Amino acid sequence: MRLIATILALICLSLPLHAASRAAVEQQFQSWLQSTIWPAARQQGVSRATFDAAFSGVRLDWDLPDLVPPGTKPPATRRQSQAEFGSPGKYFNRGSVDAATSVGRQMARTHAAALAAVERATGIPGRIILAIWGRESGYGRVDIPHDVFRVLGTKGFMSTRSGYFTDELIAALRIAEAGHAPESAMRSSWAGALGQPQFMPTSFLKYAADGNGDGRADIWRSEADTIASIGNYLARHGWQAGRDWGFEVSVPASVSCALEGPDGMRPIRDWAAMGITRVSGKPFPDHELRGQGSLLMPAGRGGPAFIVTPNFYVLKDYNMSDLYALFVGHVGDRIQYGVGDFARGWGTTDKMLRSDVAAMQRALEAMGHDVGGADGLAGFKTRRSIGRWQEATGQPPTCFPARSMVQSLR
Repeated sequence: MRLIATILALICLSLPLHAASRAAVEQQFQSWLQSTIWPAARQQGVSRATFDAAFSGVRLDWDLPDLVPPGTKPPATRRQSQAEFGSPGKYFNRGSVDAATSVGRQMARTHAAALAAVERATGIPGRIILAIWGRESGYGRVDIPHDVFRVLGTKGFMSTRSGYFTDELIAALRIAEAGHAPESAMRSSWAGALGQPQFMPTSFLKYAADGNGDGRADIWRSEADTIASIGNYLARHGWQAGRDWGFEVSVPASVSCALEGPDGMRPIRDWAAMGITRVSGKPFPDHELRGQGSLLMPAGRGGPAFIVTPNFYVLKDYNMSDLYALFVGHVGDRIQYGVGDFARGWGTTDKMLRSDVAAMQRALEAMGHDVGGADGLAGFKTRRSIGRWQEATGQPPTCFPARSMVQSLR
């Protein structure tokens, strides 16, 4: 009987919270809003009327990811680590690239004056602003479905990053108090990002800009303000005016893919001296040869390669993904210069789970490699660690996870 009781208890612990438990958590959530969020918001100048309006009818959103209800512990392995490990090329699907490009060209004509004004003021090329705008909200055409106070309230109360989302919740209340957003416009992504540029609330307070001179920074309805805000964000994060984001290149076999990464920055002329050339056949511009650049190989030897400048990493400040920054740079070039697809295709990726990649990462960590965390994602630290392990074991470096490595790296 004890064994049966133990088994039943374990089964109950593995199941989602039942209705009664959820009702209790909802009560805790409402108490937390009053005892923790209201005093913090009041201290930041938020009125009781604004606070009550924001949370009127708001309940927890149990469908959001990474939730840790009171009385439970975060899972040892995050759920998404069990997802299939995919090819980087999927990020550049035909529909996304073509839509962002074609609509971007229309927007370039429609908003030429606003884009030119921001470029003069900040040095940010209009094509880069357009590509971010397109990726974030489809140039304002994508529906933004969530109530920001429900999202940030839920994640502030019970997520793996509760402190971060609590700060964002207070910032969202400050935005509402100041009247920045039009009525009923406080809609967000599942992560709490707002408006056409998809700014988190703290980013809005720091970087939102008035592009049309009406004294407001309306990133919900104003294209001019959206353009100015994206430009201001990139400028404040260190965009180097006059420099490009990067160049697609051909990397000879004599240059190791394990040299990848921003900590391997060196003058671009040094990369050129190693035999790295632009796939376009054009030389690197003289001013770029003098500037710093790093090697980027998102699919290792199995896909396109790039020499990227510090501006590429400013794009990553907007979204911490190599593929995001690469998408923005590539679509921007398509909008302005009419370039085609990357010269080299992405190739194929072995079918495996992200948990397989995470196991490989842990094995590499045990050998002393810095893989950037065992998260099942092949970031540059993981890619080059694989390359260094391959070189150390006498294998040709590919710098990308493969099924054949799973057993070798356990």
